[in-house]
Amino acid sequence: MKKILLVEDEKGISSIVKAYLEKEGYIVFCAFDGKRAIELFKEENPDLIVLDRMLPLISGEEVLKNIRESSDIPVILLTAKVEEDDRIEGFQLGADDYVTKPFSPKELMERVKAILRRTSADSSNILSFDNGNLLINTENYSCKVDGKDISLTNNEFTILKVLFSKPGKIFTREEIIAIAFGESYEAYDRAIDTHIKNIRQKIESNPRDPKYIKTVYGIGYKAGEFN
Repeated sequence: MKKILLVEDEKGISSIVKAYLEKEGYIVFCAFDGKRAIELFKEENPDLIVLDRMLPLISGEEVLKNIRESSDIPVILLTAKVEEDDRIEGFQLGADDYVTKPFSPKELMERVKAILRRTSADSSNILSFDNGNLLINTENYSCKVDGKDISLTNNEFTILKVLFSKPGKIFTREEIIAIAFGESYEAYDRAIDTHIKNIRQKIESNPRDPKYIKTVYGIGYKAGEFN
């Protein structure tokens, strides 16, 4: 089920929109100020954010700027501002859609569904971990860490994909070889160790204390468990 973060300080509006979203089958987390919005974004890793522009503590604009520093999650801005310059500014800040108050909850639902359909199609080949800090594109064999492209060999990428196909599962070296390259592939177990070492050098901020690929001594390796 898709998770949606609803950020609206007017509790009456928030209650109505939450009810509509839940009726559509979404899991909804509510924040009534900008500070809590940022906290919930980091804690819950939602699929979409409905964000009021005028908020206590931290403005909607600042919340959006903060989110865009680490994520391209779709964001729908809610606002009472109707001037063209205001709408343009919202898009420049990174909003995906813009709904002016007062609005129809039914129209908002359609906008939510449309954006989620589009982003689900766009991301069907992308595995996202650690709140989007690690992205693995299984279609074009690319990888990004903290927004930076990582150059991996085909073998390195294939091993990475195997490990992150089931985060937390321990794979023996023999299993990695069989799944990644096939039973007939001739390779020594220690060749996997070399590949893992090379992958860590490229994707880990501290290869000696890795968070993405963990060693399970005496058995093999596993991917770290992330949202």
